[in-house]
Amino acid sequence: QVQLVESGGGLVQPGGSLRLSCAASGFTFSYYFMSWYRQAPGKERELVASISTTGWPTYPQSVKGRFTISRDNAKNTMYLQMNSLKPEDTAVYYCDTMVSGLRYWGQGTQVTVSS
Repeated sequence: QVQLVESGGGLVQPGGSLRLSCAASGFTFSYYFMSWYRQAPGKERELVASISTTGWPTYPQSVKGRFTISRDNAKNTMYLQMNSLKPEDTAVYYCDTMVSGLRYWGQGTQVTVSS
């Protein structure tokens, strides 16, 4: 079955960096579009970054220039490099994909940006 497992979250000071990973299994990873979402307390889940099967990234304005999405199809893993982190980046971060018409999320990894 499809599984997505996020890791790499933690507590970081404003201006710091973190690298998130999403390990995928149960489907042919290289064939599928992948995304990172985040959800802060009391807010709706929002798109953070997406990456095509060929590695083409897209970002919302809120993270453009600070976050970099990438994928390693040989390792079935997607990454999110987050630099210049701000307190408003605090959220649970999820990786996401859609396989055979069904949407899948991981369990999430908490990112807290605080001094």
